[in-house]
Order: sequence, then structure tokens, then C-alpha cells
Amino acid sequence: MKEKNYDEAIKQCKIPTLVLDQKWHRLFAISGKPEDVKTIEKEEKEILLRQAHLSTELKNLKKIKADLMKSIVDNMEGKDEDKATEAQRTKIEQDKRLIDETNEKIEADEDMLMEIPKELQTVNRTLMLATMNFCYNKLRTNSHEISEISDWITNFRVELKKNIIKKQNREINNREIYSYMHDIFGPEVMDLFDVKNEESFSEEEAVVAKPEGMVKAAADEKEANKDRQQNFDVKND
Repeated sequence: MKEKNYDEAIKQCKIPTLVLDQKWHRLFAISGKPEDVKTIEKEEKEILLRQAHLSTELKNLKKIKADLMKSIVDNMEGKDEDKATEAQRTKIEQDKRLIDETNEKIEADEDMLMEIPKELQTVNRTLMLATMNFCYNKLRTNSHEISEISDWITNFRVELKKNIIKKQNREINNREIYSYMHDIFGPEVMDLFDVKNEESFSEEEAVVAKPEGMVKAAADEKEANKDRQQNFDVKND
């Protein structure tokens, strides 16, 4: 989409007042708001505060005007102002002057209030663009990190499988070594060396060097080998 068409399309979009939207604030829950977003947010809040102040002031001015008009009516006797006392005429003139001043202030406030929606819309769109810029940068960063983590997990799984196989090979090698040592040197010699070498290993290392049930496993394996050999000999006969 061309830049001009893009800008025009954005202008046609209806956007909520972002600083009043709790979901908008949640966009920054993890990372926090960047400085440019904070600056625009502050500007938008100031506009809203000014709008609220003008609306309250306008409401109060209209009430004052209504009270002044009531005061004028109360100080008039019928339609003939000549029948009013001097004090009443003075009060009426003061009220009329105050009404004129109030009308001027009401008109000024109404003019400013009419401009605020346009000003608010402009700032709100600027805030939207800053928000979109932040969010898409965050999405790209997260996607990059997701890819890196996925690669790490894949590599870790490969290394884990390798280490599991390596661990199993070392356990098999330990069983074979201990079994052959038993066969070669006999249980009496092995008992002596077991006692001697137990002092050279920590508890964990001793388990690795001489796993629980290793002797039985070695004996079982030896018997199995004998059975296989006998079966082989029978077949050959």
C-alpha cells in the first residue's frame, strides 16, 4: 500500500481513547512504556483533564447565568422598570452586566470544547502510531528470541540423547570391567580392593564405580553366556 493511501486509511479508522482503555495499558505490562509513548500519553491526559475542567466550568457558568436571570426577574416589579426601587435597578444592571460577562465566558469555553475533539483525535492517533511501532518491534524481538530458544531446545535434545547413550555405555562398561575383574582375580581379591578403593571415592562416585547389583548382573550375564554357548555346541553337534 502506498504511503499516502496508508495514511488516508489510518485516518478513516475509529480508534478508542487509548489512555482510557485498560487493555492498551496491558500492552506494556511486561516491558513498560517507552519514553515516546509516555510523553504522548501525558499530553493526551492533559487534554482530557482540560476537557473535563471546561465541561465543569461551562456547567457552573450556565447555572450562574440562570441564577442571575432569576435575580433580575425577582427584582423587577411587573414590566414597568420605573416602579422598581433604585437598589433594585442597580442590582438588575449589575446582573445584566454579569450575564454579559458570563455569556462571553460560556461562548469562549464552548469554542474551546469544540476544538478539543479534533485535538484529542490528532494526539490519540499519534499515540496509536507510537504504540504500533513499539508492539511490532516487540513482536519481532519475541519472534527472534522464540527462534533462538527453539534452536537451543533442539540442540539440547540432541545433546541429551548423546549423553544418555554415553551414560548407558559407561554403565555397561563399568559392569563389564567389574565382571571381568571378578572372573580374573576372584572374589577374595576383589573384596580387598573394594574396601581399599571405597575410601578413594565419594558416595556418588562409589555408586558409579560399583553400581548396586553389579556383581549379580555380571554373574547373570556370565550364566547367560554359558547357556548360549551350550546351545551353540548342541546345534553344531
